[in-house]
Amino acid sequence: MGKYVVSPATHRTDCGRFRASFSVQRTGGNGSYSRVFRFDKTFASPEGARLFAVTQGWLETTMSRPPAC
Repeated sequence: MGKYVVSPATHRTDCGRFRASFSVQRTGGNGSYSRVFRFDKTFASPEGARLFAVTQGWLETTMSRPPAC
């Protein structure tokens, strides 16, 4: 997504639902940036969790002040 690499991921919970997370990385110039975001919200399918992670990653990398989750 632009100058960032966003990697979405899903994780199965003990009760069989799915959680979303993503990592954002940027390197270049004089510094680098790396951050992992994990969410408490659960989803019935891995596709739902992945879509949420991709959307949140897009918001994080495109908005000057992303909304707090």
